[in-house]
Amino acid sequence: MSVHAVKTALGDAVDLRAGHPFRGAIEDVHDGPVRAVQMKDLDPLAGVEWRGVIRTRLAGRRPPYWLADGDLLFVARGTRFYAVCVDAPPGPAVCGPHLFHLRIHSGRALLPAFLAWQINQGPFQRALQRAAEGSSQLSVRRPVLESLTVGIPPLCDQERIVAMARLARRERELHQLLLRNREMQFQSIAEALAGASSDPSTAHREPDKL
Repeated sequence: MSVHAVKTALGDAVDLRAGHPFRGAIEDVHDGPVRAVQMKDLDPLAGVEWRGVIRTRLAGRRPPYWLADGDLLFVARGTRFYAVCVDAPPGPAVCGPHLFHLRIHSGRALLPAFLAWQINQGPFQRALQRAAEGSSQLSVRRPVLESLTVGIPPLCDQERIVAMARLARRERELHQLLLRNREMQFQSIAEALAGASSDPSTAHREPDKL
């Protein structure tokens, strides 16, 4: 598939900020008015798993940088760097300090789902690995991330790529479901055989057809 794309630095396409500057551990407040998204709440395929996001209260006078539909969150430390899209937060929400918060510049012909897809693909991932720093734990600094290059094709091509990626994800899910069903079938057969072999009354019984 041939795709024409304009190359640009990531920092020229998005507003990139560090997460909210919580002091110490984020306090879990049962009836807190704000949700605080952390690394544990992100899944490379599913995005933000809102059901597990804790509620809290924000302290200090610094105005929060709220998460919005279409924003991206980037995991910049650990064994795997990746981006996910934010889909319609269920209420006021911020991200923790170990995440980067990306928002596409207004007027940019750039789909959030496409940008997240590109960040998670091999070429950008290799650039991240080369740029990562640290001894005990690798991380990518904000200026370095902003300097990395992305390719922005026309919107029609972005939409096609996103649609293909979603189809591939669905195919993987169906394949995994088929494998699980087959494993359960084999387990059921094995259990039936084990039960039959331990019961003398069934020793000479004809096996059921599968």
